[in-house]
Amino acid sequence: MRKIIVAIDGFSSTGKSTLAKQLAKELHYVYVDTGAMYRAVTLFAMRNQYIDNQYFDKENLIENLNKIKLHFVFNEEKGFGEMYLNGENVEDEIRTLEVSQNVSQVSTISEIRKKLVEQQQKMGTKRGIVMDGRDIGTVVFPDAEVKLFMTASADKRATRRYKELLDRGDKDVSFDRVLKNVESRDYIDSTRLDSPLSKADDAIEIDNSDMGLEEQFDRVLSLISTRL
Repeated sequence: MRKIIVAIDGFSSTGKSTLAKQLAKELHYVYVDTGAMYRAVTLFAMRNQYIDNQYFDKENLIENLNKIKLHFVFNEEKGFGEMYLNGENVEDEIRTLEVSQNVSQVSTISEIRKKLVEQQQKMGTKRGIVMDGRDIGTVVFPDAEVKLFMTASADKRATRRYKELLDRGDKDVSFDRVLKNVESRDYIDSTRLDSPLSKADDAIEIDNSDMGLEEQFDRVLSLISTRL
């Protein structure tokens, strides 16, 4: 059976990564979380004091991009590749709300997007890949055989994200703060000049505001089966 590329785009906290992992496991495909790559660059910027809630030193970050080495290492126990930054496993650290508050600004930088898009395209040269992010179906793989665009109400997405952070042990986070972050990321992602978040003309939109994970998975898997 021929291998294809499944491109999953959409707003933050719509469950793109969860669905992508499920599909990759079922199809025996490679899963790539491009959001983790941008989060890792953001973590690098935060650690080097190039960005915080008050300022963003874009020039210094761009000048030091050559010091950033990213790669995924498959974790058999978890069933997916974890993000490594310069040889360090940062999978848990890049999922914090602090990183979430800065990642959209970092991902607006053209030099960063160019560097990461080149890496992402190399990963898909042999097909057989499920990749999720913001511009996969429009920029990274405009020729992908299956394109999905995930959406849900901001309130539903914030509720999911809030629960996820609590489950990770972040007891100081508030729902209002999470909701504000979701809405802010939506605005920045959709209005940035370089590769703004948008639905590809041939993408299938999935609003999972009131859809369970099993129903969503079955629906998308059926769709992919027809393409295969």
